[in-house]
Amino acid sequence: MSCRWTVIGLALVLAQSPPAHAQDSPLASPSPYLGSVSTGTPSASPLPVSVKDAVESALKHNLGLLLEQETATTAGSARWRALQDLLPNVSGALGGRRQVINLEAFGFQVQPSIVGPFNVYDARVYLSQPVLDMEALNDSRAASLNERAAKYGVRTARDLVVLVAVNLYLEAVATSSRVETTHAQQATAEALLQQAQDLKASGIVAGIDVLRAQVQLQTQRQRVIAAENDFEKAKLLLERAIGLPVGQSIVLTDRIPYAPLPVPALDQVLPKAFASRADFLAAQSRLEAAQAAHKAAAAGALPSLRVDADYGAIGQTMASAHSTYTVAATVHVPIFEGGRVTARKIETGSELRRREAELADFRGRIELEVRSALLDLNSADQQVRAADTNRQLAGEQLTQARDRFAAGVAGNLEVTQAQEAVAAASETYIAALYSHNLAKASLARALGIAESAVGTYLGGMQ
Repeated sequence: MSCRWTVIGLALVLAQSPPAHAQDSPLASPSPYLGSVSTGTPSASPLPVSVKDAVESALKHNLGLLLEQETATTAGSARWRALQDLLPNVSGALGGRRQVINLEAFGFQVQPSIVGPFNVYDARVYLSQPVLDMEALNDSRAASLNERAAKYGVRTARDLVVLVAVNLYLEAVATSSRVETTHAQQATAEALLQQAQDLKASGIVAGIDVLRAQVQLQTQRQRVIAAENDFEKAKLLLERAIGLPVGQSIVLTDRIPYAPLPVPALDQVLPKAFASRADFLAAQSRLEAAQAAHKAAAAGALPSLRVDADYGAIGQTMASAHSTYTVAATVHVPIFEGGRVTARKIETGSELRRREAELADFRGRIELEVRSALLDLNSADQQVRAADTNRQLAGEQLTQARDRFAAGVAGNLEVTQAQEAVAAASETYIAALYSHNLAKASLARALGIAESAVGTYLGGMQ
């Protein structure tokens, strides 16, 4: 149970907050990275799923990644919207009208003052082209940098999806190991109960020893039930995150045994993290975008130059229409615009300082994550080795306790204590192995190479 809360806590810490509409429903996932958009219908036969299969499916269907991809699409549309003030605008019009004009209304004292009715036909193409607009130029650059940051966000989301999928798979493998261990312990308890009953029938032990064996057997049965339930729920969480249809039965094909990974030196991996972490590169792009937006705000006080032109044919009939055109250059000089430029400079200056602080924090955060991942990897490796030794010793303790009980030189209490020692040692080993594999996946995530290297890391350095 504690490992499952580790999974959920990991996704909540690393993932972005779910969108507001996702929080409206009480059934919404606590993190979009634990949800998915599933396709297809469940098959009758169990579906074999490896770690690679889980990752590939998650990268196609995970909700967190899909939302991040749409965010990048929105950023692309914002870039096109910013480009509209730099690109030429070309339009056409075809019109015809019949009118009567009162010349006297325009100051012409002629008789007759009423002219018409007459027809006017006009077919024309209009062109408007900004020539020099520093505000629009910097706005466009800021939008392009924000789009690049959004694309880095997709890379970050992919790494996170890989980590979540691997984490859930490791949790399912760990609970599967618990099921196997509890079944083996139950079989041992049944054998010990039968042994206690035979010894009691022979008058070697008292009835209390049989009662202890019965209690121990029931305890093991409860553990089997709990472990099997945890295993099914772990598979449900995995299926939900990687986009399998609800109700699809799966079989885990990868056991992911212990595979030591040499702990690399900090000075070797830290530069790699700064160069590979997409979230850090995104923070740099957002800072550059804020700088461009601040320049655009300052350029709002500068003159801009625009060329407008039209070309077409106009006349009383289409056959008698003559070609006409207009070309005009306009220099716009801001004099007083109600404080718009000042307000925008204040806003963009504040955003710029916020992005600078964010990037500085990112540097420290990445170094912290890398250092923590290296410490966790080293600690988890030692814990696995210690837990494996403890598991072997507990097994030997149980064997000797059973021999002593069979020989009548010890009671069943010693056997029960040895059984509990084996159960505790097995649980410690399973948890340590899970932590070790998770530490390797977390190191790949901290270095920004989860998608490309997590498979190698789980299998050891090759």
